[in-house]
Amino acid sequence: MAVAARAGFAARGLIYVLVAVIALQIAFGGDSGGSQADRGGALGQLARQPFGAAMLWVVGIALAGMAVWRLSEAVFGAAGPDGSKLSRRASALYRFAFYCFVSYSVLAYAAGDRGSGSGASDRNTDDVTARVLEWPGGQWILGLAGVSVVIAGVWIAVRAVRRTFREHLRMHAMSARTRTVVEAVGVTGGTARGVVFVAAGVFALIAAVQHQPGKARGMDDTLRAFRDLPAGPWLLALVALGLAAFGVFSWCNARWRKL
Repeated sequence: MAVAARAGFAARGLIYVLVAVIALQIAFGGDSGGSQADRGGALGQLARQPFGAAMLWVVGIALAGMAVWRLSEAVFGAAGPDGSKLSRRASALYRFAFYCFVSYSVLAYAAGDRGSGSGASDRNTDDVTARVLEWPGGQWILGLAGVSVVIAGVWIAVRAVRRTFREHLRMHAMSARTRTVVEAVGVTGGTARGVVFVAAGVFALIAAVQHQPGKARGMDDTLRAFRDLPAGPWLLALVALGLAAFGVFSWCNARWRKL
């Protein structure tokens, strides 16, 4: 189970680093080779590398391993004194479902289904938002979802700044210099990830208030929105570097996570 979890963290880190590279290209006016800064764009970049098809299968299987590990946490409890708390088990169960979906999308892409390809996050966001707004009380449901995403983003960023991730890592196994680096990428990466969540949640709220599905944005459009702000290219570059830091932090989890 430990091997599955560590492989999953490594795969997650690779996807975040590839998304960050695409976002950096977008920030400074490049077309990023037609790729978009989302999971599908990252998979497309990976597929174009030597042995890319094999790498896609490896990433998909590794993420499936992450899902299985999260399920084991939900059933048997996580590492640490509070690992058996109901809240921790519920969180693990949610993450199990999430990584099942992500693993499936990567494996489907590897098998030739390009529906999970570049830009899929934006298309899916538009489709889901439009469907929700057609429901009775759809605006309220979408608005609550947007608020939830904003709260999740703030929670992610605050936890990163407070360095709560240290309780999940074998800090004693690191040298002083390594600890400094791990904490730096943990704080930077977690904060950037939280900011992206907050921005996506705000767009969902705008879509709900204005009853316009197109106002909601997937990951690529959310990142591009930073570029449209004053000093936007530099702001997007900063966010992209933060996402790259989160990718590196995921690799640190693959090495030092308590399991």
